[in-house]
Amino acid sequence: MCGIFAYIGKEEAFPIIVEGLKKLEYRGYDSAGISVYSAEDETIVTNKKKGKVADLLLSMGNMTVKGSVGIGHTRWATHGKPNDINSHPHNSNDQRLSLIHNGIIENYSVLKQALMRLGYEFHSDTDTEVLVNLISEVQQKENLDITEAVRVALSRVVGAYAIVVMDRDNPEKIVGARKSSPLVLGVNGEELILASDATPILEHTKKVIYLNDGEIVSLHRDMSYDIINLDNEAVSGVIEELDFSIEELEKGGYDHFMLKEIFEQHHTVRESMRGRVVPEESTIHLGGLQRSEYDLNAIERIVVIACGTSWHSGLIAEYLIEDIARVPVEVEYASEFRYRNPIIKDTDLYIAISQSGETADTLAALELVKSHGAKTYGIVNVVGSSIARMTDFGSYTHAGPEIGVASTKAFTSQVTVLTLLAIHLAGVRGTITAERKERLVKSLVKIPYHIETILAQSDKIKYIASDLRNAPNALYLGRGYNFPVALEGALKLKEISYIHAEGYPAAEMKHGPIALIDSFMPVILIATNQSAHEKLLNNLHEIKARNAKVLAIVTKDEEEIKKNADFCIEIPEVEEELTPLLSVIPLQLLAYYIAVFRGCNVDQPRNLAKSVTVE
Repeated sequence: MCGIFAYIGKEEAFPIIVEGLKKLEYRGYDSAGISVYSAEDETIVTNKKKGKVADLLLSMGNMTVKGSVGIGHTRWATHGKPNDINSHPHNSNDQRLSLIHNGIIENYSVLKQALMRLGYEFHSDTDTEVLVNLISEVQQKENLDITEAVRVALSRVVGAYAIVVMDRDNPEKIVGARKSSPLVLGVNGEELILASDATPILEHTKKVIYLNDGEIVSLHRDMSYDIINLDNEAVSGVIEELDFSIEELEKGGYDHFMLKEIFEQHHTVRESMRGRVVPEESTIHLGGLQRSEYDLNAIERIVVIACGTSWHSGLIAEYLIEDIARVPVEVEYASEFRYRNPIIKDTDLYIAISQSGETADTLAALELVKSHGAKTYGIVNVVGSSIARMTDFGSYTHAGPEIGVASTKAFTSQVTVLTLLAIHLAGVRGTITAERKERLVKSLVKIPYHIETILAQSDKIKYIASDLRNAPNALYLGRGYNFPVALEGALKLKEISYIHAEGYPAAEMKHGPIALIDSFMPVILIATNQSAHEKLLNNLHEIKARNAKVLAIVTKDEEEIKKNADFCIEIPEVEEELTPLLSVIPLQLLAYYIAVFRGCNVDQPRNLAKSVTVE
């Protein structure tokens, strides 16, 4: 959730760290701070401020900090309110050490009490200040080098962390470590960089090492680096090549990253299929699954574990896989699954879905599953992420970097990969006719073109948004494959416009939500299911009888619903199983434009962070 960026090299560190933090600000923007070692003063100079990186720079005025070693942080608050004091970096009592941290130290209270008995004073409400003073105490008491002090101190810590620490008395080195929170090392021979993810590293190098849990890395002034584990054993880091470009990290002329990412979906859905679909033969090739030699016929149950938007894509997969592959599917919130006593069998296949590949609850659920010997399949966007490395096999979505906090293109890419998985699974298990499979595959490859036709209606959707922007609440209704889309549409509206919205199965409207419907409650009805046309029409009449405005998502040839709804947005006619890939696009645009009209920060909505790497 928080953003970490650290630099050691030949250039001035401060401006490089500032630019790195700006690229990481989507991970947390409650506060920002930077520590740089000043060779002139032989001290660590720390500046931090509540708010964004721009607020930090404004508070510093014309102040400059000279030095080629430094660390920086953007915070998403866990322990302690967002304010100047709780901002990172945190320095030890003797000002020798400065530390930044992403994660939660669960036993910080016990450690804090022990340190207070030794005379340490604490000025913030954070667990991070406890950690930096714990390292300081270990270092002084046992006269240890900073790397060894970090290793010994972390052996006493319970919780999750990605940390970077610098030592005033050893400015030729900075030390990073991780457990359950991501940390990436960038190398290019001229400078070394540590960051929470690869996005700010790309400007400097495409060569990265993804640190594993329990690893500690030391970066040296001579551009060498060492990696050890908590048992003090040397580790060989594997250098990987980043597969995206700097241009993908820029807005490209759009007002917001979210709008850019919505408009990229015709491309990203195509990328999710590239090399995996042979339409002439109606075949699907999922390399990660096929290379595993896993017997798909042996699966007795599939369990999807995910959070947020990824959970919604998992619900669509449940409909798809049960419908065409005839395998029972359960979709679990990872945050709930890990805290109960689930029945895990070696005949189950567990699918973990996560855009970042670092979602803390999903990672913890995976650890539980693997401890029972079940097979795991990962669907993630970020190459080299923790879930990608932890699962037995998997598929990347190839959506490219997603900077907007509210997920858009990652969702459609996940649904695309899950659709490919369902069709492939059905073919292997012999549960789909050749005719139906051909029909689905041929329809699927046309989805990117259909998305473009929906995006061409953006001005119309913007007009509808201007009419609905002042609604205090909204209700989203869908049936079958489009019930999860209703949930996703409501989530998008909540996330970025702060309008309370609920997604419901349309058939459940009379079982409670209808009590809320009046002229102040707009209803978004996803009415693309031909198999339930009459029932959706009945829903519409019941809503209009209560004076609510209705926005209906319909197919082109639909006439009755068009006549009765206040607004309609058309999507092309496709196989019903594939409609979620299209019906969600106008809902994303609707939420975006409503949020813009309401003056909300679309890319960085309040209280939210892009990657939930702590509980």
